[in-house]
Amino acid sequence: MAERGLRRWLLAGLLLCAWPAAGHELGDFGRVKPGVLNDEIIPGTDRLMRRLGNQPVSNFNITDQEREMHDRVYRFLIARHARDWAFDYEQVVAVAGLTSRRKGKDDLYYRWLTGERYASSRVRYNTMADDIGADLLTLPSTFAAICAVIEIDRQRAVAAAEIADIEPAMIAEMHERKAENDLHVGRFVAALDYRYASYGYALDHFLVETPHGEAVEVDARLSELAIWVDRAEQQEFCGDWSTGEGGDGAIPGRVLLDAPSEGEYRK
Repeated sequence: MAERGLRRWLLAGLLLCAWPAAGHELGDFGRVKPGVLNDEIIPGTDRLMRRLGNQPVSNFNITDQEREMHDRVYRFLIARHARDWAFDYEQVVAVAGLTSRRKGKDDLYYRWLTGERYASSRVRYNTMADDIGADLLTLPSTFAAICAVIEIDRQRAVAAAEIADIEPAMIAEMHERKAENDLHVGRFVAALDYRYASYGYALDHFLVETPHGEAVEVDARLSELAIWVDRAEQQEFCGDWSTGEGGDGAIPGRVLLDAPSEGEYRK
């Protein structure tokens, strides 16, 4: 029976690797759409790969907050063009469970944009601005979802400390779930860093290849995204980021924002 179960999930993993990008379609507000792929195959394959890799796998019932975090983090592990530039990274992070960005892969987004047949080279900048803007729109809710899970883990620890007759096995499962949640957060941080690096690589190369004034908008959004990347790397998920407070300012951009003409760019 156990052998059949293992074979089932290994086959599911192969199916996942071959699944078309449309299978990763997102729903409203940056959440994944319900379905066999998102609800069963990907989570089941992920758990299997973590078990095989000696990574945390908890048997605790999942809370609403944890499910919300998983859905929102997953949105950053994929892209609407995942098969074309982020699919390789998705397999490394979402399935194998690694949390470090693969070096030498930052050019995949640029190569995807280059391969698309646009009527105007300016449209590539507009696509970049839209993609970065979509990330920026969902980051506040993603941070809030992570913060909610951090609070759930804190409440578990408080309850375990105050209840005298909780079995050691239950305490061990609590620690396993905390490690599992930390792994999901680590994936998000790595994925956000990867997306930022990919956007930056594309902008830098298009500034040399096809310089246009539309680069200014991309540069401004990329500078805003850099603030979120820094917050994620510092594990600052529980601030009131919706107000824009916190003392952070946009980093200097790649493009001269007051340039009157195209072609005047910073290095």
